[in-house]
Amino acid sequence: MKFPELIQGKLIKRYKRFLADIILENGEEITAHVPNSGAMTSCIEENCPVWVSFHDNPKRKLKYTLELTKMGENLICTNTGVANKIGIEAVANGTIKELQGYSSLKPEQKYGEKSRIDILLENENEKCYVEIKSVSLKIQEELAFPDAVTSRGTKHLNELISMVEEGHRAVMLYIIQRTENASFRIAKEIDKKYYEAFLEARKKGVEILVYQSSINHKEINISKKIDF
Repeated sequence: MKFPELIQGKLIKRYKRFLADIILENGEEITAHVPNSGAMTSCIEENCPVWVSFHDNPKRKLKYTLELTKMGENLICTNTGVANKIGIEAVANGTIKELQGYSSLKPEQKYGEKSRIDILLENENEKCYVEIKSVSLKIQEELAFPDAVTSRGTKHLNELISMVEEGHRAVMLYIIQRTENASFRIAKEIDKKYYEAFLEARKKGVEILVYQSSINHKEINISKKIDF
């Protein structure tokens, strides 16, 4: 997936979850939309380099969107909505081998209890429900999910279990949106209920896939599978 043209700056502060004050390289101070409801622990700090996109849409209150940050030597895509886009691309172009062999790919399909599945794959004999989660948290030398308590994430795991019980295939796809090469785990210390739901989902037959992204200032793409 190609980014729109990105503009570099430095973070002043993030606040109210979805807002960030930033100084651009030209000295202009702007407020950007932060498309990330999580804690963003290990992804952002005062004065860290950031990259924003500009959107000249009269319907938007904020013209800028935070897309990337840099911590140490590593780029991080903090826009969680990107995970679905590159996940769909990677299924469509064959990068995710485990999700091939389907004649139909539909995003954002209704299922479960007033939920929408990120990807529904279908052929004559099977339905495959794929839930996608963006991974950006680093704890010491490991990457982890979630970065905050997520009752919504737990609900999604339980709904995937229900799909398996109905005879369908269900997949939990974690997409790492950082450039580090590191192992991945579930952050039990952050959300024990999610961890327990994850163990139950795996036991009941929900498949777990973890894929790494490659990121630069022009594009982000799923690059390789991470053993888990």
